[in-house]
Amino acid sequence: MRRLFRFLILLTLLLAPAGMATAQAPGQAASPVGPQRTDEIEAELVSMSRWATPGGTVVVAVRQAIEPGWHTYWRNPGDSGGPTTLSWTLPTGVTAGEIVWPLPGRQRLQGLVNYGYEGAVYLPVPIEVPADARPGTTLPLRVKALFLVCSDEMCIPRELTLGLDLPVRDGAAPQDSAHGAAIARILEQAPRPAGIRARASMENGVLTLTATGGPLAGKDPGASYFFPFESGPLDHAAAQSGSWGPDGLTLVLSAGVKLASTGLTGPVSGVLATSHGAFEITAEPGPALTGATGSGDLDPLDDAAPTPAPAVAGTGWVVFGQAMLFALLGGLILNLMPCVFPILAMKAAALAASAHDAKRSRTDGLAFLAGVLATFLLLAGVLLGLRAAGEAVGWGFQLQSAPVTAGLALLMLAVALNLSGVFHIGGGLQGAGSGPLSRLPGGVGAFFTGALAVVVAAPCTAPFMAFALGAALLIPWPMALAVFLMLGLGLALPYVLVSLSPRLLAKLPRPGAWMERLKALLAFPMYGASLWLAWVFSNQTGAEGLGLLFVAGLAAAAGLWLIGAGQGERALGRKGVIHTGAGAILLVAMLGATTLAASAPVEPRSGSSEGGASALASSPWSADAVQAALAEGRPVLVNFTADWCVTCKINERTSLTTPGVKQAMERTRAVYLVGDWTRRDDAITAELQRHGRSGVPLYLLYRPGQAEPEVLPQLLTEGVVVEALKP
Repeated sequence: MRRLFRFLILLTLLLAPAGMATAQAPGQAASPVGPQRTDEIEAELVSMSRWATPGGTVVVAVRQAIEPGWHTYWRNPGDSGGPTTLSWTLPTGVTAGEIVWPLPGRQRLQGLVNYGYEGAVYLPVPIEVPADARPGTTLPLRVKALFLVCSDEMCIPRELTLGLDLPVRDGAAPQDSAHGAAIARILEQAPRPAGIRARASMENGVLTLTATGGPLAGKDPGASYFFPFESGPLDHAAAQSGSWGPDGLTLVLSAGVKLASTGLTGPVSGVLATSHGAFEITAEPGPALTGATGSGDLDPLDDAAPTPAPAVAGTGWVVFGQAMLFALLGGLILNLMPCVFPILAMKAAALAASAHDAKRSRTDGLAFLAGVLATFLLLAGVLLGLRAAGEAVGWGFQLQSAPVTAGLALLMLAVALNLSGVFHIGGGLQGAGSGPLSRLPGGVGAFFTGALAVVVAAPCTAPFMAFALGAALLIPWPMALAVFLMLGLGLALPYVLVSLSPRLLAKLPRPGAWMERLKALLAFPMYGASLWLAWVFSNQTGAEGLGLLFVAGLAAAAGLWLIGAGQGERALGRKGVIHTGAGAILLVAMLGATTLAASAPVEPRSGSSEGGASALASSPWSADAVQAALAEGRPVLVNFTADWCVTCKINERTSLTTPGVKQAMERTRAVYLVGDWTRRDDAITAELQRHGRSGVPLYLLYRPGQAEPEVLPQLLTEGVVVEALKP
């Protein structure tokens, strides 16, 4: 029966008329660019990124949308069928690699088992772009894709010509908004070698395969299955059973007809799929490896069960509920993070000013909440919009922009000068004691304080925020906006609760001269915030940009002092026009100097972001650098950081540069890699997303022989790092 079925499939392929092979649905466009359709399948050539870079590699994919009841096949179709084949027509110098095959599903038909795909399928292919490709041109990529599309009753070969006109540009390309994330997920989960040793032996038609090491060591592999690359060695329809041990697993397989007749004369290669991932292995003939049995039996895998595959985070209501809870907790903890300390000054001054006016304190509290929520909503909308447009951005993206950093530095300077009494907003000198910038009339000042709190808090990622923000970038956008609003509620909640609690407010002393002294004292955290932002700006541009920003800061300080002098003259009954006009001119000069500073040439940075005699020797992070170190048998500690991330800098000074950590690194021969996200870096953004993060800090520890790294806590201590580095 099986041989007859194979013969009928082969006869169908040979005798299929050309018209059937290239059939097009009515109305199909003549151009190969865009989706091409038949009655059974829609196919399209799509790209993971928005453009190709000269001398780089771009990943494209043949996307299949297979009609219900039909399927296509894996590289080894199993007992019948045929794999999808691609025949490329490419510009001179452009070369296409092999298909990166996703893990297939098992399809049983009577006494046969096939390996293939149903529904939506992406077959990624790397495309090498020559270094002489000219930016501004387009690469016309064309491929003839031959699909064998089968149902339970019939198989139809379909040949479709697919095309993609891919722009060529300089610089790192962001992900394609429509297909980039899906292709990246396929590449991440696709089977690949993982340092697993394997041996195969055969006796009485039974093939015993043992695999140890790598990601199999020390864990229950769960339901496991072996997909051979060729159709000869195994009986695909036979059940696979086995057991596992401390170092790996053992599979008991039925040999195929070919292998049973010739014996085991060479290696058996394929994909070993487990509940923890799928890995390419090659089992050399030889005795069973030790450590592959003794801990328990493998979970049975019946035909109704899905093929084991790596777990993928869900996006349902449970994840949404967890994200909402973690966002609230993260927002509350965000009030304790170092980057929010300057804003605490403004909040404290506002509370002190309105402590004994219940109506005013309630208004301020609700206005502060509105400012926080509105700004979180605005940032979330911009972030989600940029990501939908294919931009690789994450939490804190605005501080990767030099103009934004410069503007915030000058804004903090203005707030500090206001607190120091250099100028006043919302009244004359007599009303100056009513509060700083946060005391604009009608609750506008409290709203502004809330908005500024969010902008300054953006560089921080508090505990619990990592999961919440990571989930928010995966779930549908209405849910994502709700998560961001919950984060804002957590940030504003302590201030709002105090402002709505008359008993707590009554404990504060009544307004008086002490408020002026408090206001002057609270100016210094704002000066510190301005200096910190100026330092971040210098790392984003260089010495020339920093010098121009200092000129802008001087012009701003002088201009605001003149405006304050004009306010003083008006309080004495004079016009003060000259002082105010001169101040306005200097503020215009400040804008010009800021523009020049933000557009100053960017100076190259050194490879390490650490400083000091005790600093760890570091190299820039890259995926290749990680793999090179692991190939040498060395662990790798990766620090994803940014100069505008205050938490990152505190961790680096207190937990990553201590003598104890340095000794642990030297003792284990660990390699220290730094992923600097101060400026925008799409590769780092993608790596953060791969680990469910949308911002820094992120600390990863890779160990040789383990497929996935250990994620260290966001708030480090020396003990945490030293303990993690222990073999």
